[in-house]
Parts: sequence; structure tokens; C-alpha cells
Amino acid sequence: MKKNQALRNAGLFFLFGGPSLIAFTLVFLIPFVVGLYLTFTKWDVVNNDGSFVGFVNYVEVFRDKSFLTQLWFTIRYVFFTVIFSNVLAFLIALALTTGIKGERWIRTGYFTPNLIGGIVLGYLWQSLFSRVMPFLGQKYGWPLFETSWLTDTDKAFWALVIATSWQLAGYLMIIYIAGITGVPKDVIEAAKMDGAGNFTILRKVVLRLSIPAVVVCVFLSVSRSFLTYDLNLSLTKGGPFNSTELATYHIVQKAFLSNQYGVGQAEAIVLFVIVAAVALTQSYLLKKLEVES
Repeated sequence: MKKNQALRNAGLFFLFGGPSLIAFTLVFLIPFVVGLYLTFTKWDVVNNDGSFVGFVNYVEVFRDKSFLTQLWFTIRYVFFTVIFSNVLAFLIALALTTGIKGERWIRTGYFTPNLIGGIVLGYLWQSLFSRVMPFLGQKYGWPLFETSWLTDTDKAFWALVIATSWQLAGYLMIIYIAGITGVPKDVIEAAKMDGAGNFTILRKVVLRLSIPAVVVCVFLSVSRSFLTYDLNLSLTKGGPFNSTELATYHIVQKAFLSNQYGVGQAEAIVLFVIVAAVALTQSYLLKKLEVES
């Protein structure tokens, strides 16, 4: 009887979980293992060379000053993008949970940028930074916008941060709305009866009880920001003077344009480890706040 029950449970598992398991294995697990193996080879498609070279590619990663520079640039970009996108998303979610008229349509409008592909989005913002803003800046005498942001090394960085934050905010907003609406109304009413003001309620009640949503949003924004490529390609193409090349952009250039697939794959693995470490660390630290709340 127990054997039949075990077979039945296994059958149900493979019936409902099998397709997802197969897709995960084919799309992620197998390519990851193959990619990991390729980091230990001198993979050359042109000469059909796949000789084993050990840890040579990883040594080259840390000798590549360009990659290390762009990795540091990526960390800065992720730091500001995560802050801006999450603050913006939380404020929008807070405003759209007050029962204002037409809030469903406004939510849809803010979510729409997340549906636009990074390539298209990059070209839209490129037009804004290169044409619209300089036109308005020269017309109304605004020094900040008189020239294209994409031709200035410092402003191009902020252009990249703004465009990414604008795209992410709509998606994160939906999660924050779920978190805010999940805060028990009786807790808020009790805080009001105790004399707490609106800011105190927001800081000590709403924000504290929305920590699960904060954990998810920070995790998603960190992982997505580290892996930004298409927006970087279409908005700045790494310019001006290679000053806005993100780590992913450099990896693609190294592998497919320089024909150094082994080194490029090794850099991708190093980036993967960094992303995993940062994402898991922030999740652990924020989870501690969730327990305390």
C-alpha cells in the first residue's frame, strides 16, 4: 500500500513538476555546467580548439584591468539604481494605495515601461537625452540640459541609472502595493489611537510590516541591475570613451568580438558569484529585520 502511494506521489510530482524541471535542466542547468567547463579550456571556434588549460582563464580575469574597472563601475551603477528604483517604486505604491480616483489605470501606466524591451527603451531615452533635453535646455537656458548627457562621461552614468530605474520602478511598484495592502488595518488604527502621526505610522508600522516586499524588490533590482546589457548597448554603447561599459557588456565584447570565449566565460562566472553573494547577503540582512518586525 505504501509502495503504491509512493509511486502515485512520484507520478503526480513528475506530472505537474516535470515540465518545469525539464525546462530548468535544459535552459539553465546544462548550459551552466557546460559554461563552467568551458572556463577551463582555450575555446576557439575558428580553429576548433578546445584544449584544457586549467585555471589560466581565471588568472586572466584578474589581470584584465579593463574588466576590473568596469566591474567597479557596475557596482556603482547597481548601488544607485537599486536605491532610486526602490524608493521611487515605494513612493508610487504608497500614493496608489490611498484610494485615489483612477488608481488602477495609473498603476497600469506606471507598469508599462517594464513591458518595453531594453533595446527599444534605450533608443527612446537616447532620443530624450540627445535631442529633446538639449533642445529644451538651449531654448529655456537650462545649463544642465544644454548638451547631450550621453557625450559627458559623468552625465552618461546618471543617464544609465535614470533609464534603468524608470524601467524597474513599475515592476517593483506592484510588489510594494501587495506589501502595503497586506498591512492589517487594525494595526494602523491602533497606532492612530495611540497618537502616532502619519510619518510615524509609515516608518514604524507600514514600512516594518512591508519588509517581505522590500526583501523581494531589493533582490530583484540587484540581480536585474547587475545583468543589464541590452539597455547599455542601445543607450550608450559603452561610451563616451568606454566610460559606461557595464561588466556584462565587457563580457560579451571579450567573448564574441575578441574571440576569447574561455576568458569571457570565466568573467561571466566571476560576475555570477558576485551577484549571488550580494543578493544572498542583502536578503539575509533584510530578513533579520523581517523577524524583528
